[in-house]
Amino acid sequence: MKQHCVKGTVLALAAIGFLASCQPEGGTTVRRNETIPVVVINPTDIEFPRSYVADIQAVQFVEIKPKVEGFVQQVLVDEGQLVQKGQPLFKLSSENYAEAVKEAEANYRQAQVELEMANYEADRVGRLVDKEIISPIRLKQVEKEREVVSMKVEQALANFQLARTNYAYTTITAPFTGYIDRIPYKVGSLVNPTSLLTTVSDISEIFAYYKVNESEYLQLRRAQLQGDKNRQLDNIELILSDGSVYPYRGVQEAVEGDFERGTGSIAFRVRFPNPEGLLKHGVTGKIRMLTSMDHISLIPQKSTFEIQDFTYVYLVDSTGTTKVRSFTPIERYQNYYVTQDFEPGTTIVYEGVQTLKDGMKIKIDTVSAKEMEEELKLDNLKK
Repeated sequence: MKQHCVKGTVLALAAIGFLASCQPEGGTTVRRNETIPVVVINPTDIEFPRSYVADIQAVQFVEIKPKVEGFVQQVLVDEGQLVQKGQPLFKLSSENYAEAVKEAEANYRQAQVELEMANYEADRVGRLVDKEIISPIRLKQVEKEREVVSMKVEQALANFQLARTNYAYTTITAPFTGYIDRIPYKVGSLVNPTSLLTTVSDISEIFAYYKVNESEYLQLRRAQLQGDKNRQLDNIELILSDGSVYPYRGVQEAVEGDFERGTGSIAFRVRFPNPEGLLKHGVTGKIRMLTSMDHISLIPQKSTFEIQDFTYVYLVDSTGTTKVRSFTPIERYQNYYVTQDFEPGTTIVYEGVQTLKDGMKIKIDTVSAKEMEEELKLDNLKK
């Protein structure tokens, strides 16, 4: 910070000549009897708001697609309807799948009977071998035949279960409690596993995703890891598209695993309750959180001017003499700068900086801090 101030001082000295050379001949100057408003800068504590564009999503959002092909036989719900978990949504034509179940069941029963007969044959041959009537080789042959039949039973059972599952898939149910979206396929439509029948969204709570750059990410993560209350991560506001403030506050929960290569940003997630169902999946809004800043100075933007990416003000000493001074803004919000570069009691020119020169003596008119706060509308930011 000291190095920057030294550098800023050197640039300020250079700026004096620059400003003087840029003063137009016959341009506006301060008249001898004209007073210049000044303000005394003193440290204060504020809650500084930050806003981020948010991508709002339902806590659960699922596309409903059929798992088997068929004609839509019944649509059991309506668009926008609240459905419960397990509630039937659609029924597809099921005649072919019902017949497949019967055929698979018959094959399974037949395989079971064949296995019973193979077990009986193995027992019979075993008794004959014990009496040394036939060769043991025959027993081994029969046992292998029984193994083949046993595997046939397992295969038939698997086919039977698959047929029953496919039949069950002809009735499509809600995976969780939520709201139905548009239903593009009506009764009689042929659908397959790629057809989007509708979507179901659980909006009992919603997620709001917002992106920050690497510097802001580090600040947020440090606040979380250190338990720092400078960032109220459990009291985040949501600003809706009409400018109103959502009545419920959110809690920051999670963050993506890596930064986007193209933008250098990373997304955070905030969870908001949504008991009245006001928010829907895909609505727009902004995340707003408050950052507490202690012992900072508020500099009106109209009190400043810029040269080569540096920001300057005119200081005023006890004799009314002006002096150019650079400072480093921490934040810029609406019509003021936030900084920590000024000592308590520092007097600066409040407005009219475009009429001044470095080293000029002026007649001052002190503006109270209260007047400045009212003009800049800072009351709602004070802690």
